[in-house]
Amino acid sequence: MTSAAFRRSDMSLANWREHPHSPWAFQNVSEFVPSAVIRGNGLAETPLVPLGRFAGIRVMDGAGTEVALPEFLAASHTDTLVVMRGGEVVAEWHAPHVDPARPHIIFSISKSVTGLVGGILEGQGLLSFDRRVVDYIPDAAGSAYGDLGVRDLFNMTVSAEFDEIYLDRTGAFDRYRRAMLWNPERADDPTPTLREFLCSLPKAAHAHGTRHAYRSPHADMAGLVVEAASGRRFADLFGELLWRPLGAHSDAFITVDRAGNPRTSGGISTTARDLARLGDLVRRGGDGIAPAGFVARLWEGGDRRLWAEGDQHHLFPGGSYRAYWYAPGEGELAGMGVFGQSLWIDRKTETVVVRQASEPLPIDDAMDQCVIAMLRAVSAA
Repeated sequence: MTSAAFRRSDMSLANWREHPHSPWAFQNVSEFVPSAVIRGNGLAETPLVPLGRFAGIRVMDGAGTEVALPEFLAASHTDTLVVMRGGEVVAEWHAPHVDPARPHIIFSISKSVTGLVGGILEGQGLLSFDRRVVDYIPDAAGSAYGDLGVRDLFNMTVSAEFDEIYLDRTGAFDRYRRAMLWNPERADDPTPTLREFLCSLPKAAHAHGTRHAYRSPHADMAGLVVEAASGRRFADLFGELLWRPLGAHSDAFITVDRAGNPRTSGGISTTARDLARLGDLVRRGGDGIAPAGFVARLWEGGDRRLWAEGDQHHLFPGGSYRAYWYAPGEGELAGMGVFGQSLWIDRKTETVVVRQASEPLPIDDAMDQCVIAMLRAVSAA
C-alpha cells in the first residue's frame, strides 16, 4: 500500500501523472520508466530546517485571498519548498506524504540542467553553439533540425511542426510520450525510439531564429547533441562535470528510452536540496564548475523581442529566455517545469528557492502567477 487512496497496483503508465497517484509517483518515477542513475557524493543531509519566520509571509492564493505561506503550500499541491540563502538552507517545508531524501521529478527544469551541461562542454571546446545540429546528429538531416544551428536549438528558436499538448492521447504529443516510454504503447502504431521520433519532425514554414516557440523535443535533441559532442552518455557526463563537483549529496535519475536515449527535456529527478545547490552554483556565477562567461550570458538573458512575440510571453512579461533558462526580471533566473516545479534564483538577495509539486494540471496559468509571486515574496523576505 502506498496511500489510503490507492494501491501501487492501481498505478500505470496511463495514470502516473494524474491525481491521486502523482504525489507518490513523482518521487518514484524509476518504478514506471527506465532510468539511468546520476551518481551523487553519497553524503548525509543535515537535519530539516523549519520555515521559522518565513511561515509568516502572506501570499495570494488561487482564489485571490491572502493567506499564510504554509496554507498556500498545502492548498497548492506543493510537495516541498526549500529556501537557500547565501549557500545555506534556511527554511523548508514538506508535505506529509513526502520523503525529503527521495528524488522528485523536476520535469522541464531538466532543460535548464541540459543547458548548463552544454555550456560546460562549450568551455571545454567539445561543443560549439555556432555549428549545426547535423554536425553532431547526421540522421537529423531532412528533419526540422537539418538546417538548424545549435544556438537556436538551445534558445528554443526552432522552426518545427509540433504542438506542445500535454494531455494529448492520440496525436503527435502522445507518440512523443510513447517514444520516451512515458505513455502506454499502442498496437496500432509501433513506438519509435526517442531519437527516431525527433529525426522525423518536419520543419515549419517560418525560418529558424525568428520565433520563440517552446517545444520540449528540442531539449531532447540537445541531449543527443551533448552526448555526441562528448562521446559519453548524458547521465555519466552530468554526474562527472556538474552533479558531483557542485556538491550534490544524493543520486539523481534521468529517464531513458529503450535505446538508452536520455529524456533531457523533462526526465531528471533530484532532491530539493540538491536542486537548490545547483541553483546556487548559477547564483555564484558558475563557481569554477560552469564557465563564468556562459553563466554571465544566462544572467544577461536572451532576445526580449523574440520573447515578447513568442508563445510564453505571458509567463514573464518583459522577460527573456536563453540556453533553456528563463530570465524573468532584473537579477532573476529560473527553471520551470509542468505540474508546478520551480527553481528560482534571486541574485540581489542571494536566495535560491526550490518548489517541487504535484499540481493536478500540467499547466495552470493562474496558479503559475500565484507561485511566481510567492517565490518573489520568499526571496524578498
